[in-house]
Amino acid sequence: MKRKLILYLYIAILIAVIATMYSLRRSAGSSTDRDYDAIHAEGVLNVVTEYNRHGFFVSGDTTEGFQYELIRAISTVSGLEVHLFLEMSLAESFKGLDNGKYDLIACNVPVTTELREDYLFTDPVVFNKQVLVQRTAAANNAVPPVRNQLELAGKTLHIPQNSPSMLRLQNLQHEIGDTIYVLEDALYSAEQLIIMVAKGDIDFAVCDRRIASIAMKQFPEIDIGTDIGFMQLQSWAVRKQSVALRDSINSWFDRIRSAGAFNDIYKRYYNP
Repeated sequence: MKRKLILYLYIAILIAVIATMYSLRRSAGSSTDRDYDAIHAEGVLNVVTEYNRHGFFVSGDTTEGFQYELIRAISTVSGLEVHLFLEMSLAESFKGLDNGKYDLIACNVPVTTELREDYLFTDPVVFNKQVLVQRTAAANNAVPPVRNQLELAGKTLHIPQNSPSMLRLQNLQHEIGDTIYVLEDALYSAEQLIIMVAKGDIDFAVCDRRIASIAMKQFPEIDIGTDIGFMQLQSWAVRKQSVALRDSINSWFDRIRSAGAFNDIYKRYYNP
């Protein structure tokens, strides 16, 4: 009788352990299936953006940034509390999205066919294109700027590590039928690479035209007149499973645009 009681006790403990492990596995896996219902129930939206002028940055005693202000507006219209994370690598941001650490990447992500296969994108936040950043002839010993993309053969172009510009530059190599050397910089952002071009530390960088246009006002020695790619849609990204979240964000964007808040934020950062 005693042995039976011990056996039953062991079986009960074993069932409890298995049930706990199953529950933990489901809990761990569910974060990657997290959609608007779960986010609304918790009341928290986990968002990642970049630490720069167009993402999030601290100036004196104020917090600013194009994405940051849009995120705040989203928080207001949605009623959700936003937990904000900072990540300079777009690849790491996508990794965090994949494993459920983030619900939303709030960066100007170029929408490509390859990315559409794995992620959902919101309505376009901005329209942009990639440009070549180089020095003007006056700042470069009278050497004229590169205007024909064929002239990039054999040149070394600098981009931030994991920049979406890489895909465009790889395609450009095929188009011109020659080698373009691309160096991905793990330490510097697009803004910092522009400064390095202006100072003559490097000859070429590739970045968003809007970022380069703002930088040119501070560094008139740079030239941004040569396009690297066509006009691109740039949007926020969510997991492929987060259809309801994507649709909710689009709805919130519509409300923000209708109220005029989107234009006010856009002008503050892109038309200063």
